[in-house]
Amino acid sequence: MAAEQSSAVNLGGGDVTTSTGEDRRPVRRAVLSVSNKDGLAELASALVEVGAELVSSGGTASRIAEAGLSVTKVSDYTGAPEILDGRVKTLHPRIFAGILARDTDDHNAQLQAQDVPPVDLVVVNLYPFEATIARADVTLDEAVEQVDIGGPSLVRAAAKNHERVAVVVDPADYARVIAAVKAGGIDGALRRELAAKAFAHTAGYDAAISRWFAANIAPAEAAEAALPERITLELTRRQSLRYGENPHQAGAFYALPPAFGGDEAFEQLRGKELSYNNLLDLDAAWAVVRDLPPVGVSVIKHSNPCGAAYIDGGAPAEVFRRARATDPTSAFGGIVGCNVEVDEEMARALKELFLEAVVAPGFSESALAVLAKKKNLRVIRRVDGAPPPYSLRSAAGGLLVQQSDLAIESLAGARVASKRQPGKEELDDLDFAWRMCKHVKSNAIVIAKGRALVGVGAGQMSRVDSVIIAARKAEVPTDGAVLASDAFFPFRDGVDKAAEAGIRAIVQPGGSKRDDEVIAAADEHGMAMVFTGVRHFRH
Repeated sequence: MAAEQSSAVNLGGGDVTTSTGEDRRPVRRAVLSVSNKDGLAELASALVEVGAELVSSGGTASRIAEAGLSVTKVSDYTGAPEILDGRVKTLHPRIFAGILARDTDDHNAQLQAQDVPPVDLVVVNLYPFEATIARADVTLDEAVEQVDIGGPSLVRAAAKNHERVAVVVDPADYARVIAAVKAGGIDGALRRELAAKAFAHTAGYDAAISRWFAANIAPAEAAEAALPERITLELTRRQSLRYGENPHQAGAFYALPPAFGGDEAFEQLRGKELSYNNLLDLDAAWAVVRDLPPVGVSVIKHSNPCGAAYIDGGAPAEVFRRARATDPTSAFGGIVGCNVEVDEEMARALKELFLEAVVAPGFSESALAVLAKKKNLRVIRRVDGAPPPYSLRSAAGGLLVQQSDLAIESLAGARVASKRQPGKEELDDLDFAWRMCKHVKSNAIVIAKGRALVGVGAGQMSRVDSVIIAARKAEVPTDGAVLASDAFFPFRDGVDKAAEAGIRAIVQPGGSKRDDEVIAAADEHGMAMVFTGVRHFRH
């Protein structure tokens, strides 16, 4: 074999080498054991065509034989039958020695002494553990039986010995392997790439098992904890992005495991490619309308709502117009969320404004036809999925993990701290404002009237400044409007400024050491003030 010409590349450990194509290794013997049979016959046929011996077990051997191809069963190859209901099939020295042996005089002599032929290719994908545990009625025994033992062992052995052996875990890679085999063999660069993918594959598989066991059969005291002691994550890149928040930053979208909300998805129906910032704002737009009764619409700019409204059973177009009216200047270039299907009338209303994207659970055919005329508008269908139970955020060299803020308190049972009780319409608007407040960056103040946002004060260092900004941003008179604050008022000045703007009712968590002063201010101004007892910071 010609000496390999190489350059250094890192595979997560020490220095390894990158092939220049001069270390091609023909496939003379392959071990195949796959749960996913897609493309198996084509791969097996290509291997037989170049004279490779195929060794396989169970259903994989049957599928290869059905294709009219010669295959040696594992039990015949090892001289040992499958036992323990198939739990032990490939776990045999004749297979693993053939995979793990290096191409050295010493190892080759040992193989010859033991009558063990070398293996050049391992093709394995694992038992469908995640698909099994996704079933609502899955039992412990069913889950345990889908914990693959032999498969990961084969994969890890072949990946470890990628110097000589190629390993394939994804049918999407069959075409490249077939092409390489027919060209004379699999070279070092491809073997290393496949090995890296194989280690990621088994790591993700083990992570899924670890998460499920921790959640389902952990000790009682661990199960009672709000957050597990150890979190194992596998992140799968779903989409490369043009860049991150800014053009000089690389960016990509990685899906979380289902247990962390990875089943929550958006399907792009048309429009330009989504950007990093688009995805953040789409998430915010959907989170807002998820908290609204039908029909609800949000308008998002830089992850804050600059418009929102809802009408029980109302026309989506009318709700959108009311949401847009909150801050029409900021709505320009924003992202719209709607929690019902977008119809043609709403699509025509959307078309009147420059928007980056719109997200909804569906779009009528006529709506899609209208929106198609805005060629750059990203049209996104929200695919059904449970909201993520946890939120994760990088900080200080690690991840901050918390339970997602999914609950919203009913004001029906909230404490009225003021002398004056809120009226029915005020209570409805307070409920709406409180739902909106948790989606605005802290310090957050929102003003609402007629189940629509009127003014938003977001992300200020001083709560009274948020009140002043929310009132100043209002496009309509705020007399008779209500106000929500995501946390308590530390001083009465915020209430005084609200009164100057004509606010008639306030909802806030309460809990300040100066609550008495704040309540007294509300009473002086004839306001109703409701305490929820719950804070909704959004940093």
